[in-house]
Amino acid sequence: MIFDKDDNITIIIQEKSTIVELVKKLYATYPKFKNDNVIVNLSVMNKVTLQDIVEFLEISNQHRHAKHSFVIVTDKANLNEMPDEIVVVPTLKEAYDIIEMEEMERDLGF
Repeated sequence: MIFDKDDNITIIIQEKSTIVELVKKLYATYPKFKNDNVIVNLSVMNKVTLQDIVEFLEISNQHRHAKHSFVIVTDKANLNEMPDEIVVVPTLKEAYDIIEMEEMERDLGF
């Protein structure tokens, strides 16, 4: 797991461990990025299933409840299967766009 910081956005890049191990590491290191918007980049993984994405649901909900964005990037999953409660996009650019839109919505009080 690699952490990369870009202004108020923390990008977490998945390298070798499984999704379950990654989620456990996210909980363990949560204080490190709890005040940032988060992008979890799963692009290097060969396959990402609906169950893999659902593993992130609790930490995503916790982070979004604290008024920060949580976006997963993968082009290996069927985006039509993804639950509405979690944001999954195919590219890093789209993740930045989502964060920008969500910040504007928060600034406007939505």
